[in-house]
Amino acid sequence: MQFYRIGNKVINSKYLDKTIKKILKLRQAGYSQSKVAKELKLERSFISRLESIGEVRRGNKIALVGFPIKNKEEIINTAKEFGLEYIFILTEEERWDFIKEKSGLKLFEDVIEILVKLKEYDLTIFLGSDMRLDLFDKLLDGKVIGMQIGESPIKEDIYINPEELKDILHSF
Repeated sequence: MQFYRIGNKVINSKYLDKTIKKILKLRQAGYSQSKVAKELKLERSFISRLESIGEVRRGNKIALVGFPIKNKEEIINTAKEFGLEYIFILTEEERWDFIKEKSGLKLFEDVIEILVKLKEYDLTIFLGSDMRLDLFDKLLDGKVIGMQIGESPIKEDIYINPEELKDILHSF
């Protein structure tokens, strides 16, 4: 256990971490700040301040989809930095593996499942070719911001400047 002495108090950081995780899990499960405060015998204002300290982004639920992306991990990390809830980024090789390893019916089901999931989001940022961008825009009723990374068909991984993605994300 990690203890901190502050004046005449001794603070148990493990217990503090455990309590914070419990607060966040209850809030994520839909409990109000007041209900969590009452259940854990805390002040509601503490929970509000705790959420403010850790807040990364407020507002729209945003998804990120893109392929074929050369710097996949860097783009995923950028998306996570901004608290994006759904991230689906593939390299060219992964894109072909996604297609090749499935029967026609399974591929269709998987694509429909992804589209249904994306409909739950207020906005999808799509990194892809001109044709795919137009298709995504139509399928998701215009709730798409696109970064065109090339003309169809793109046959190799494309480097995405993470700063460009950050500029888009900063606007939400």
